[in-house]
Amino acid sequence: MTDPRPDIAVVGLGVMGASLARNFHSRGLTVIGYNRSADLSDPFFERYGDARFVRIDALDAVPAAFGDQPARIVLMVTAGKAVDAVLDALAPHLRPGDVVIDGGNSHFADTERRMARGRAEGFRFVGMGVSGGERGALEGPSMMPGGDPEAWPLIEALVRPAAAVSDTGPCVTWCGSGSAGHFVKMVHNGIEYGDMQLIAETWTLLSEGLQWDAPRIADTFAAWNTGELESFLVEITAGIVATRDPKGDGPLVDAILDVAGQKGTGRWTAISATELGVPVPTISAAVDARAMSARKAWRVTAAERGLGGLATQPLAGVTADDLARALYVAKLMSYTQGFHLLAEASAARDYGTDLAAVARIWKAGCIIRARFLDRVYEAFHGQPDLPLLFLAPSFAAELKPRIGALRTVVAAATAAGLPIPALSASLAYFDTMTRAVGSARLIQAQRDWFGAHTYRRQDDPDTAVHSEWDTLPRLT
Repeated sequence: MTDPRPDIAVVGLGVMGASLARNFHSRGLTVIGYNRSADLSDPFFERYGDARFVRIDALDAVPAAFGDQPARIVLMVTAGKAVDAVLDALAPHLRPGDVVIDGGNSHFADTERRMARGRAEGFRFVGMGVSGGERGALEGPSMMPGGDPEAWPLIEALVRPAAAVSDTGPCVTWCGSGSAGHFVKMVHNGIEYGDMQLIAETWTLLSEGLQWDAPRIADTFAAWNTGELESFLVEITAGIVATRDPKGDGPLVDAILDVAGQKGTGRWTAISATELGVPVPTISAAVDARAMSARKAWRVTAAERGLGGLATQPLAGVTADDLARALYVAKLMSYTQGFHLLAEASAARDYGTDLAAVARIWKAGCIIRARFLDRVYEAFHGQPDLPLLFLAPSFAAELKPRIGALRTVVAAATAAGLPIPALSASLAYFDTMTRAVGSARLIQAQRDWFGAHTYRRQDDPDTAVHSEWDTLPRLT
């Protein structure tokens, strides 16, 4: 009896790689597993090994193991130098038509470079974002492949069964050419930063502002998770707030050091948005908030000097319903910013990304999965060229009765000295993007005065004008 022919290989058997390999295996595929060190390979194959798990301990032997069919090799190694090192080892043994899929959180610029290498050396390269964490990778993640379009027919039948499934189908789609897959995953993570910060600020307003106890707050988040705010992040927040500290009587969350980690994808989102001229203030505020959290010693010093005294004041004139409506509006602003960035990047880099399809594959499996994404899908499916998500008729109609709640919350929190950078950035974004005439008039006048950069008049926007400002008559 001959051994089964391998369908796919997973290089890197860490937490995510091992889970994804088991996922592929559970769909009936024969999976090659490789890890650089035996300390991961040994326990993996001892526990899960069978005829459809093929262990290979030499990386250069992986492509040949596919015989006369194209190799399909998924890299689940740390983003950066490790990906290049694996490619260096694999490349001399890859044949024309072989497909290498980078399933890590690689920067999209690195993906572009590796795609160029693949074209030059004769193999196909795919950058595929994978979201859902360890459990998602095992049970079904949201997957965002993009790259060489000729690779998609070779891998679709393998990755589609392994994806999470929502009521609209498997949560995987071809995100576009070039680095589209990793760019989409990057923006997913940027939106995730925004979602997490908005929820954290709302939790702070409930606990410190309204001074509710943990069980009441947990019940509130649980109730919100049955309505329009239903999402994975709101669901786990209810569970987190309700969890007792195993070393005390209070909530465990209160015992956690208030220093947030980050791996870079949020910063990349903010930097990419700046480079493309796309405003993403909610996402940027979330990135900045994590950076400020890391300055713990400075914050303690400032508090000890009495500079944070306002933070002890209660939140006046705000209800839980106000907070729910404010969170919903701010979430809509964050998603508007993220999808605007996706659209601009797709146009600038010729990705060909389908925004409706992206919303659809985020409905299950990934960290930002939420009921809200049904509405996002419907908005872009009905109007693919929609300039801003909140301008979709259904969302615009919802904003009018809700925006007052966000104003109330931001005003009350500011008066109480409670920091809400993402909520306030969301309100500023909405107010700026809904103002027909804004403050940039003065900025253009300043630029023309000191630098002769010219300006355009509202009554003749097609003509550049320069004024000698210090010679013009003054109003009296």
